Amino acid sequence: MSPVAEIAVVTGAAQGLGEAVARRLAAAGIQGAALDLHRPGAEAVAADLGPGHLGLAVDVRSTASVAAAAAAVAAALGTPSILVNCAGVNRIGPAETFSDEDWDLVLDVNLTGTWRCCRAFGARMLEAGRGSIVNIASVSGAVVGLPGRAPYHASKAGVVGLTRQLGVEWASRGVRVNAVLPGPVRTPMIDEAIAQGIVVEQEVADRTPAGRFARPDEVAGAVLLLCSADAGFITAQTLVVDGGYSVYGAAGPASRLPGPQVG
Repeated sequence: MSPVAEIAVVTGAAQGLGEAVARRLAAAGIQGAALDLHRPGAEAVAADLGPGHLGLAVDVRSTASVAAAAAAVAAALGTPSILVNCAGVNRIGPAETFSDEDWDLVLDVNLTGTWRCCRAFGARMLEAGRGSIVNIASVSGAVVGLPGRAPYHASKAGVVGLTRQLGVEWASRGVRVNAVLPGPVRTPMIDEAIAQGIVVEQEVADRTPAGRFARPDEVAGAVLLLCSADAGFITAQTLVVDGGYSVYGAAGPASRLPGPQVG
């Protein structure tokens, strides 16, 4: 009997981690849909991936938009068996001055948007009795705390909680739900923060035992692993991909070894 063909859906696929994930899944022979708020970007990525790939606009802040995308994917490609939620935004500033609008935007995209996609695509997976969902969270908020990122941290911690809940609820019905928690990754979002002076590249590299930012394709590799049959007994879990960033706790650069003891 031939193996069942996988069909993947990736949100936030026009750039950054989402694009890297879409490309990594396609390289593994998995056809699917690249979804993004910006339709031209999603269509360009899908066209570059070749036949069997679909580019669609979706606004994860809208239940109707997500439902329409789920229906369009099913009609064009079939029932999806993989969903990777990469769509995300960030706002940075002092916690005491965040506006309701910025707070609501970050939570609506990062957390509630992830939930909307899990609900819409997950329902189809549950009906089919198989599927794998990978949510992109972050070490920020879920593992470590960074100043100036209150809504982002709250949203990503919420994604981890949602992942664990859905993972245990849906496991017996054939759908696995896991999360990848990246550390610092060279994405357009980080590049913009570096350009604005919000993030100092060398400071982050010094504080990371691996000595650098992750490449988007390295995070995509972890996503592919969780989507694969090799991870068939893994659900409701979080996989940290941060080069040791969240574990490091010494003062000074991670590459500096302590001097010899005296006395």
